[in-house]
Amino acid sequence: MQLEGAVIKEQGQTFAVVVVKRHVTDNRHEASSAMQSFSRCFPGMPIVLMSQDSRGVPTYFGRRDIANFLSGVPTNAIPWKRYTFN
Repeated sequence: MQLEGAVIKEQGQTFAVVVVKRHVTDNRHEASSAMQSFSRCFPGMPIVLMSQDSRGVPTYFGRRDIANFLSGVPTNAIPWKRYTFN
């Protein structure tokens, strides 16, 4: 499995951000399922999902405090990386 994401350490908290399609963040059940699936890739870290609309405006789904923090961070300032997991 390959995914686009980032591991961020901020204010004493380490968490993962994973890029998903918009329909995932628009559907609470699908988002929860995706977060559970990605938790195997980033054990012990809170997972936040990020999707973008057609204009590139991000939507974050996950822990409210982390999602609120990320909403104030420009997406190009996030250290995105392609991860490959077996």
